[in-house]
Amino acid sequence: MLVSALAAASAAVAADLGLWEMRAQMDKKEWVDLTHAFDGDIPHWKGFEAATTKVVYDYKPHGFHVEQFTHVGQWGTHVDPPSHFHEGKRALDEIPLKEQLLPLVVLDVHEKAASNPDYTLTLDDVKAWERKHGAVPEGAFVAMRTDWSKKWPDQAAMQNLDANGVAHYPGWSQETLKYLYETRKITASGHETTDTDPGVATSKDDYSLESYILGINHYQIELLDNLDKVPEAGALVVVTWPKPKAGSGFPARVFAINP
Repeated sequence: MLVSALAAASAAVAADLGLWEMRAQMDKKEWVDLTHAFDGDIPHWKGFEAATTKVVYDYKPHGFHVEQFTHVGQWGTHVDPPSHFHEGKRALDEIPLKEQLLPLVVLDVHEKAASNPDYTLTLDDVKAWERKHGAVPEGAFVAMRTDWSKKWPDQAAMQNLDANGVAHYPGWSQETLKYLYETRKITASGHETTDTDPGVATSKDDYSLESYILGINHYQIELLDNLDKVPEAGALVVVTWPKPKAGSGFPARVFAINP
């Protein structure tokens, strides 16, 4: 009886090794970092002060190295949870882990953004993706590729101000976001620019599109990198961040695993 019980337990353990085998298969795939490294002098929202880094212990004389970082939560490639805009909505520590490993959908409009820096993602762009790849999967992370990240780390180039101080960079549209979140029921979205809303809107302090996403209790990622190195469909994305209690934003580490 003991032998049969041990055999059954052994079989159960063997069955559970499926995740290990899956991880071994992932090692054969291409892993792409979608995150900018940050320091004190990087592109950021116009209202933020620069970050600072201070060495508080060093190898000599202490035998180890410790730095103290001072920056706003929305620094570098970062996550905006719902509580960033809406009191009572989910904070960083309240977003479940299952929302951090997702199918990655890339909507590639980089050529349109190159010819028109004020370009806003349209429902036609999403429909074109769906004609090629099928319906946007429920629970996906949808990224808008504009190649704006290639301007990093030049703040002036990222903001692209005209003579009147109006910013010109691409953004989302209300119609597109409503379709993705309400019809296709995606989990989150992201982009390469400093804002969800296009520059001409943020120059008037209009952040209604970001407010919409966060207001329906979803999160987003800003200042993504390397979207030109992942396919439009088929990749997985891992979106992770530290866990400050009731945190309203923090630098994120985001990466893709290509098919």
